[in-house]
Amino acid sequence: MNIFVFDIETVPDVEAGRKLYDLVDLDDRDVGRVMFHKRAEETGGSDFLRHHLHRIVAISIVLHTRDAFKVWSLGDPDSPEKELLQRFFDGIDRYTPTLVSWNGSGFDLPVIHYRSLLHGVAAPRYWDTGGDDKNFKWNNYLSRFHERHTDVMDVLAGYQPRATAKLDQVATLLGFPGKMGMDGSKVWDNFQAGDIEGIRNYCETDVLNTYLVYQRFELIRGHISASRYEQVCEQVRTELAAENKPHLDEFLQNWQ
Repeated sequence: MNIFVFDIETVPDVEAGRKLYDLVDLDDRDVGRVMFHKRAEETGGSDFLRHHLHRIVAISIVLHTRDAFKVWSLGDPDSPEKELLQRFFDGIDRYTPTLVSWNGSGFDLPVIHYRSLLHGVAAPRYWDTGGDDKNFKWNNYLSRFHERHTDVMDVLAGYQPRATAKLDQVATLLGFPGKMGMDGSKVWDNFQAGDIEGIRNYCETDVLNTYLVYQRFELIRGHISASRYEQVCEQVRTELAAENKPHLDEFLQNWQ
């Protein structure tokens, strides 16, 4: 089975903000401030933007196949959003994997949907619900209660919003590194500072945490044995050490 664990990082879509709120004379930072302010007014507190007002600046992947394990961020630091989306769906077309996420149903995939709509990115395999492949009729990427996309947070919470948990806390409780120096609330500031590499590195550590939590989930539901789980963890340690990258080395150092 091919496993495709993914995570995205986003910033305000300032071009959308200019169009919707007539902010043509403001720079990106000020447009972002207005967008956050309007959202806080709308919700009475939270300034977290609606899904269609996010722009994707990083998509990180852990790909686990029968023969390989790899973690990376799609495209290059300066790749346009459309290219990131196209690469994401190309991976689905190539591997027909089990997609794995943490809150992917509630955030990542809806954002990907809206941004694909904006850019006109075709993804027939992803959107198939049985029209082209009868095996996708009852188990497709859009079905919440099936496994072709497994939102680990959603499943562990029993599909109850009041029972959800943060990836950072669950990963930390399980002995994995969790967040290391950055979180989603800092991505906009880092993006404004030009630190796209830092954002991509952070996204990669998030997707590694998700992958490891998913493997623990596979253990408790009997899909892998305890010995196989230990083998998977050792494989991750070996592969990350071989990459010789500072953010991955730090991840290993913080892994209990």
